[in-house]
Amino acid sequence: VQLQASGGGLVQAGGSLRLSCAASGRTVSSAAMGWFRQAPGKGRQLVASIGRSGRGSYDDSVKGRFTISRDNAKNTTALQMNSLKPEDTAVYYCAARVPPGGWDYWGQGTLVTVSS
Repeated sequence: VQLQASGGGLVQAGGSLRLSCAASGRTVSSAAMGWFRQAPGKGRQLVASIGRSGRGSYDDSVKGRFTISRDNAKNTTALQMNSLKPEDTAVYYCAARVPPGGWDYWGQGTLVTVSS
């Protein structure tokens, strides 16, 4: 599975961005898809994931502001980020977890910068 993330950029606090991730190489309809982020000097954090059923789960830090979605027909996943805060600044990565493995497939990362 190859993953290509896009949609990062610079936005003011309170603004919105939408990240997209396109998968190729095989269908990811059976996979869980996730968005991770890594801020400077910090470890990689799972912020949102979505299972085969389409049900999303979120880290408390983004709950109510971020929405993860998937389109199995297009082999894509997206992360809608609203009410962005400076602490959301990070490189965002999409990832796929294909059973029975773990988060084994990663996109290249896209930078999100939120200015105060």
